[in-house]
Amino acid sequence: MASGAKSTVKESYDKIKSILISQPKPERSPYFDIAEKWNIKIDWRPFIHVEPVTEKEFRKNRLRPDEFTAIIFTSKGAIEHFFRMCEEMRVKMSAMTKYYCLTEAIANYLQKFIIYRKRKVFVGTRKIEDLNTAFNKHKANEKFLLPCSNLGAKDVVTYLQENEINFQEAMMYRTVSSDLSDLENITYDCLVFFSPLGIQSLYDNFPEFKQNKTRLAVYGKKTSQAVLDKGLRINIQAPSPDSPSMSGALTNYLNKSNKK
Repeated sequence: MASGAKSTVKESYDKIKSILISQPKPERSPYFDIAEKWNIKIDWRPFIHVEPVTEKEFRKNRLRPDEFTAIIFTSKGAIEHFFRMCEEMRVKMSAMTKYYCLTEAIANYLQKFIIYRKRKVFVGTRKIEDLNTAFNKHKANEKFLLPCSNLGAKDVVTYLQENEINFQEAMMYRTVSSDLSDLENITYDCLVFFSPLGIQSLYDNFPEFKQNKTRLAVYGKKTSQAVLDKGLRINIQAPSPDSPSMSGALTNYLNKSNKK
């Protein structure tokens, strides 16, 4: 991916004419307003994507989903790939299976795949600890399965281990870097990242990437750390006290860089 000429470390607020956002293009977004207001070209391109683990590969684990009495779901993606694997393996889960969902949104999504019975579905607010009461009530008699990606679910695993819960991780999908080779000779004034995986994908595709005058907009502490670990500069950062959103942080920056 091409970059501009070398600049000083001090922020120069050079005018931004083009932005690449490392996510799929949404139907609605405040970035559309930004593009129109500042007459900026904004492109969308996911830097990462999810690939399913095949049934053949999964069978090497010698695991069957129906050997477990309870399933822990940490995302909608985990639900999709769990039931995909069940279908491919021709496994039918018992009507008595319990489901532990980290959030209400995840639990609601589960209704697409099962006949919803509240006494069989336990719902948290945001963290695995929110389900502590349900785990304590049932863990003695349950065998839990945790469908996950190649990235795992570290906080969940730590909780389950510390509470001596009988569980097994099962990788059913992978988050991997997308092929961005067609962007090799394309220059953007600003790149926007929302996860450390986006930064990893940048270097997987362009190992010799140099920031130079390219502005980097990053969201979240872990993403910021990934940028700094690569020796890059953070030009635009969110959330912050005056910019809780990335769109707000970009607007604040553009008020300086693109002022008329």
